[in-house]
Amino acid sequence: MHVTGEVESPEEGLRRARHLLQNGRFADAVAACRDILNQEADHREALYTLAVAQRFGKDVSAALLTLGQLIALTPSYGRAWQERGHCLRDLGLGEEAFAAYQAAVTHNGALAASWRMLAELHRAAGRDAQADFAGSQFAYLSALPAELQSVASFIQEGRLSKAEEVCRAFLQREGHHVEAMRLLAEIGLRFNAYDDAEFLLESAKALEPDNVSARYDYAKLLRKRQKFEQALAEAVELRAKEPGNPEFEMLYANENLAVGNFDEAMDTYQALLEAMPANPGINLTYGHALKTVGRQDEAIAAYRRAYQVRRDCGDAFWSLANLKTYRFSDAELAQMREQETLPAIALADRYHLCFALGKALEDRGSYENSFTYYERGNRLKREELKYDPQRLEDEMQRQREHVTADLLNRFEGAGCPAPDPIFIVGLPRAGSTLLEQILASHSQVEGTMELPNILALSHRLDHRRMRNEEPEYPANLGDLSREELTRFGEDFIRDTRIYRKQGAPFFIDKMPNNFRHIGLIHMILPNARIIDARRGAMGCCFSGFKQLFAEGQEFTYGLEEVGRYYRDYVALMDHWDRVLPGKVLRVTYEAVVADLEPQVRRLLDFCGLPFEQACINFHETERAVRTASSEQVRQPIFKTGVDQWENFSPFLDPLRAVLGPELAAT
Repeated sequence: MHVTGEVESPEEGLRRARHLLQNGRFADAVAACRDILNQEADHREALYTLAVAQRFGKDVSAALLTLGQLIALTPSYGRAWQERGHCLRDLGLGEEAFAAYQAAVTHNGALAASWRMLAELHRAAGRDAQADFAGSQFAYLSALPAELQSVASFIQEGRLSKAEEVCRAFLQREGHHVEAMRLLAEIGLRFNAYDDAEFLLESAKALEPDNVSARYDYAKLLRKRQKFEQALAEAVELRAKEPGNPEFEMLYANENLAVGNFDEAMDTYQALLEAMPANPGINLTYGHALKTVGRQDEAIAAYRRAYQVRRDCGDAFWSLANLKTYRFSDAELAQMREQETLPAIALADRYHLCFALGKALEDRGSYENSFTYYERGNRLKREELKYDPQRLEDEMQRQREHVTADLLNRFEGAGCPAPDPIFIVGLPRAGSTLLEQILASHSQVEGTMELPNILALSHRLDHRRMRNEEPEYPANLGDLSREELTRFGEDFIRDTRIYRKQGAPFFIDKMPNNFRHIGLIHMILPNARIIDARRGAMGCCFSGFKQLFAEGQEFTYGLEEVGRYYRDYVALMDHWDRVLPGKVLRVTYEAVVADLEPQVRRLLDFCGLPFEQACINFHETERAVRTASSEQVRQPIFKTGVDQWENFSPFLDPLRAVLGPELAAT
């Protein structure tokens, strides 16, 4: 045992253990790790270092026991699976070692040693295609400088601050290095620092125009930022550089779908499937496209093919559940349960399966078991995201502090006068897609999608380069000129034109999070209509809790978190009502479901539109719908879904406590 005048901290002890390990003092390293574990029994890095020291000290059986404890603690820790593979390899257990290495790269694709061993094992078994792929992954990773190999691994393990520190230090020393810039851009994406990531990838593209990996990353970033027209242009260029490359073909299809070129997208997906019918990823993406355009039966078949090819394809099962109208068979339920319990399953597959199981069991009336899976899926997703509720609370408080009636009155008459946009705002799962479908059934209104433009403008006005810097927006709104506000409004009208295919005089932007920027919207587009899609707190919050979103909406993955967000949303909407009286029309989901026609007439009157029967028969309107409610809004209204949360009432006390008695009663 290490003896000093003071108790050694776990961090100091870990540094000492690693030093001993590097110097071949394996028994001493084991003892140092045990000192740490006596203080903190579940210390992940101490367990990992202990297992390595035990294997190097020729005590492989003890190492496997330690790794069993570590993997039970953190099933998605890729390096633990890699170390297990090394132990099983040393014991001559080739098949078991192969499974461990496969699990390692599933959880952490930056583990070069696992890719090398997989290449060798695939080659020995005559699986040449798989061996070539694993070999190419090993070649890429091993060609990276040692620091960047560490950065790639840190990213996979979610140690983003450490990854950023090492990557920035490397770039400061080495100057422009495209692979380092790509890695730093990936870190930026995970921190939601989209401006930084876009700048890095634009620079990488300029430095090495023929680097298709950098250009591919850039196209994916543009898609994530919903700059679909630019992303499509990049996809066209990549496709021309490497005709037939499946990844570039998929990118091209996805971007065509995003801008509404449905025929071109479908033709490309079908060509990909003809070439690779057993590819689960292609079947999954094709299913999403089919769902978007309303071809539900074909979407179901595509999702089923995906999970038949890869039994643990959690996204395929969740995609079926997310249709909201699909009912799982007993065999599907058994498959999901079996796959969810496997220790080597990827984290994303596990939480996708949890959400799917929650929905499947809810449909069968098994509410306690259903809630168990919903809660587990939310916990896993919440741990992955590391959501900080205080950040959004502070953001909404700044809106209330800085966007005052005095500010708005000072800029009265500024902005672009175009009346075209109709904004539908609120919380997800509050009925915004239903309101959009009703309005988009009118001959003078076009439904588009959740447009990114207002959020992008707010980010630009913020000017922040790092997350920990003090935000400038919305405090700086008063510094803008009337000319700037007009230009921002004109930019919005121009930049959203790509989504307007029908030439209708009005169009809908249903980005729900725009409620946080209603002051900005009014300043740049004073004649725009704004509709607040409101749903009772318990139903809205629990519906969000049950939903696994493709991205964003991090506040939904916990009952307390979603309750805090709803509470802040109501407070901010009350603020907008005070400083912009009459600007926002509130339409409650419960009122629409209870008596449709009066609410439709309210909506149309607010938007200055004549009544049309098609808005009542909204479920007959054929249009692409990209949100989770896509299948529900293609059916007439049913009242059975309004109070479904009451089936889970015994489990929702944490939500009630956060909402408070007044909101919890709604």
